[in-house]
Amino acid sequence: MTTRWSRALPESAWITFALLAVALAWDASGLDLPFAHLAGSAQGFPWKDHWFLFDVLHEGGRHLAWLLVLGLCLAVWWPVGPLERITLRRRVQLAVSTLAAALAVGVLKKASLTSCPWELAQFGGVARYASHWSRIVDGGAGQCFPAGHASSGFAFLGGYFVFRDVDLRLARRWLLGATAAGLVLGLAQQWRGAHFMSHTLWTAVVCWIVACGVDAAWPQATALAGS
Repeated sequence: MTTRWSRALPESAWITFALLAVALAWDASGLDLPFAHLAGSAQGFPWKDHWFLFDVLHEGGRHLAWLLVLGLCLAVWWPVGPLERITLRRRVQLAVSTLAAALAVGVLKKASLTSCPWELAQFGGVARYASHWSRIVDGGAGQCFPAGHASSGFAFLGGYFVFRDVDLRLARRWLLGATAAGLVLGLAQQWRGAHFMSHTLWTAVVCWIVACGVDAAWPQATALAGS
């Protein structure tokens, strides 16, 4: 039965199920606050302004991500390295997918009522904790869900789709690299008090779903453009 199911569903579907299962399980566990207490206390988050977390992983990570996005856009016309192995159409898809994922996270974050951990009363702030699904005004500034900084890594998940027909091993490595980058950046923000772990996990889900949607729509979109 397992073999039959694995043949019936593509690998991307299993990845989608796995990401959703992890994010939903974490939400159900109620571990956001206990995990945040590993880094913070009623006096706040002592690592909030640490040079490595802020200057290197936050500021440096953000600037590097945008440099890579610029590189992907330029590589549409001047491909280098593994990008030379995919078609012009796929290179455009990768650039669009990455930008769309970052935009989607930014829009959702802008509309969110959820405040960051460092604003909560448990950590020296004034806001009260509320689930990001509750749509309750928690007394803070909001706009903290999902995790914008983690999208600096997760936004590149679309590379899996553009490489999988050329080199599945490379596609999986790209997937692992983007996932690892998103988790590292997300955990750095978690330790600073900027986000809960659930924020990072749902950022991965959003970026992956955007990548899936772009990949599904891309052949039709290019066909319409060429007609």
